[in-house]
Amino acid sequence: ADLAEMYCADQFYPPGTVVEFGGNEETTATSAAHSTKIAGVVSTNPAYIMNAGAGGNAVITVALLGRVPCRVIGPIAKGDRIVSSDIPGVAQALDPALYQPGCIVGKALESYTDTAVGVIEVVVGRI
Repeated sequence: ADLAEMYCADQFYPPGTVVEFGGNEETTATSAAHSTKIAGVVSTNPAYIMNAGAGGNAVITVALLGRVPCRVIGPIAKGDRIVSSDIPGVAQALDPALYQPGCIVGKALESYTDTAVGVIEVVVGRI
């Protein structure tokens, strides 16, 4: 379960999509590696939802803290810090040489070795 908040998005995004602040609404899918505009990950089953009365054409529930499935590409080792990738809405392992404050999505709870997009559980939030 996670702590989530409702945000207006450019469109509806599937659960596990990494989103950032920007676009035509409040949030949009990430599109650049190591983005510092990270908002969170589209939630699947939030335990608590803040701003539940948010209105708009495409309102999404964004996990801000807790465990959540996340779309990723590998390689990722359990415990790696996760950041956005160049693939829209998909995360990857942090390249320490490219670290900037605000780029961390969370930490991987599972390893993932495939270079195709898959889903793993991550802990989002201030880690």
